[in-house]
Amino acid sequence: MTLFRRFAALALAALLPACATLSPAQRDSAAQIAAQARPSQVDCERVDACAQPSPLRALGADAFAASTPEAPRHYALLLERGTDALLARINLIRSATTTIDLQTYIFDEDDAGRLVLEELIAAAKRGVRVRLLLDQLSALRDVETFAALAGAHENLEVRLYNPVLGRARINYPQYVLAAACCWRTLNRRMHTKLLLVDGAVGISGGRNYQDEYYDWDDEYVFRDRDVLIAGPTARAMDTEFDGFWRDRRAVPIEQLTDVGRHLLRNGVPAWPAPVYERPQRTAAMQRDAADAALVRERLADRAMQVGTVHYISDSPDKHADEGHVHAEASESLRALIESAQDEVLLQTPYLVLSQPAQQMFRDMQERPAPPRVIISTNSLAATDAFIVYALSHKYKRRYLREFGFTIYEYKPFPLDAPIDLSATGATMPASQPANAPLPARPRHPQGSATERERYRALSREYAALRYARRRANEPVPLRRAGVRMGLHAKSLVIDRRVGVVGTHNFDPRGDAYNTESAVVIPDPAFARALADSIRRDIAPANSWVIARRDKPPVLSGLEYSLGKVSEQLPVFDLWPMRYATSYEFVASAECPQPLPPDAPNFRACYRPVGDFPEVALGLKGLTTRIFTAFGAGLAPIL
Repeated sequence: MTLFRRFAALALAALLPACATLSPAQRDSAAQIAAQARPSQVDCERVDACAQPSPLRALGADAFAASTPEAPRHYALLLERGTDALLARINLIRSATTTIDLQTYIFDEDDAGRLVLEELIAAAKRGVRVRLLLDQLSALRDVETFAALAGAHENLEVRLYNPVLGRARINYPQYVLAAACCWRTLNRRMHTKLLLVDGAVGISGGRNYQDEYYDWDDEYVFRDRDVLIAGPTARAMDTEFDGFWRDRRAVPIEQLTDVGRHLLRNGVPAWPAPVYERPQRTAAMQRDAADAALVRERLADRAMQVGTVHYISDSPDKHADEGHVHAEASESLRALIESAQDEVLLQTPYLVLSQPAQQMFRDMQERPAPPRVIISTNSLAATDAFIVYALSHKYKRRYLREFGFTIYEYKPFPLDAPIDLSATGATMPASQPANAPLPARPRHPQGSATERERYRALSREYAALRYARRRANEPVPLRRAGVRMGLHAKSLVIDRRVGVVGTHNFDPRGDAYNTESAVVIPDPAFARALADSIRRDIAPANSWVIARRDKPPVLSGLEYSLGKVSEQLPVFDLWPMRYATSYEFVASAECPQPLPPDAPNFRACYRPVGDFPEVALGLKGLTTRIFTAFGAGLAPIL
């Protein structure tokens, strides 16, 4: 047998199971096994399901009491720190009296994910109806976990959104098959994120359910942002969740082929006792979530009173056609940006703009008095998706010159980030300064199997890259060790009067493929608070500023023209001199405050630090340049 035939035989053997599905009778039998195994008894007979009193849940009651149909009142709380965001979630889950609805893109089985699962099951057992809706490509790790959840309790139901090949989990050959047969369907993902308790208090924003989002990873953590909303808009959140839950694409897990087969062969496995990587940390979080005084001091007392709040959400109808027809989130956000008269302050981890967005910014720049557009995004050193960064790098001339952007790129070791380094679990040598980045834990160069699995969900904002090789897709090597921080917040402030926190990366995927959501608050005080948070991220201690590199002494016009022509090419953008580079602020008596790049004294106060500061240039630097040259065709799916 030739090598080709052997490969074809192996590929066929791997793909055949993916094509096999459960018969209707098998599917009914699996569903019956799960239903019969679900306990129906509850641990509490009280009307309130023995809910834990919560100052966060009380905000909802207060907001409803103060509201009228003509003048709604809300409380809004920015959740900047990862540990606070997890504390708020656990405390709210325990406060539920009737319902908990959770919708998310990534749900991992690490410490943070497992802790939330345990709390949801506990809520179901005390009498709360719990609905858990997960996007298929990034949901949990093991089929056995799904099978156990299928029969965990009568009050708990789990569904997966858009399960390609009718499965809960797919391996690499199955992914290849799905990409070959149904690429558009594969890319249509539910990126919407929402936790809603009793239809009264909701949390939405950038965070998924994984250690990296809650300052619990000792190698890489996300600087992210959520907003907690208490009040009447929670009803709109409930309506939008119901739309997803009832959609035909939201499939009960026991009806999926691999979960159903597991149930038919083995029955419903017992839900195992939790095993945490750092049990002391999870125990501390559980104690803190039960401490009403602590939750009030750290969270509830910081909530702001606001009036009208809008919840914008794409519906599953976005996936019924070409996507743009029902892209309500994208259209609403573009309308907000176009309304700006003075300033657009935008934060996104992945600066890759769709064609409509590019045209919008180009048109805005042509106004007689265009608004200032300030962008906070990732550097190559900080990002978790270097291929996406490569396209951002390719178009920096366009962003700066044609769209008038002022771009700040987040550092991998910011000195003033709202991240709890002590929560990561990394240890600091006694000789290391207190403000220095913490060292990463040692590991084998290839990574253990456990570590590879822990990384599995890290770079999954982009479904097209879901099964790329780990070493090709992980954050780039740096010149020094430490707990790396990457920006993941998606926020917007318009003219210091409207604040937006959501899930949309302001990218082509959010426009055409993913369902997205956003909380829009037209309140000047909230907008100022959000703007202050973003401005903290773009301060010199935390970000580099991007500006045009120094002009060459001769033929500068020719160099610019050649670079512009090369940039227009979809492939073979090989011109080595990029228009812009990164700059570091150098404080002095003459330069006491940071300046924007268009300030007259900018070059006297800033020094260039290269295109990829902090990066240990090597293969990743080369591949970044390769994707800059050849990757423009990926833009529609990035």
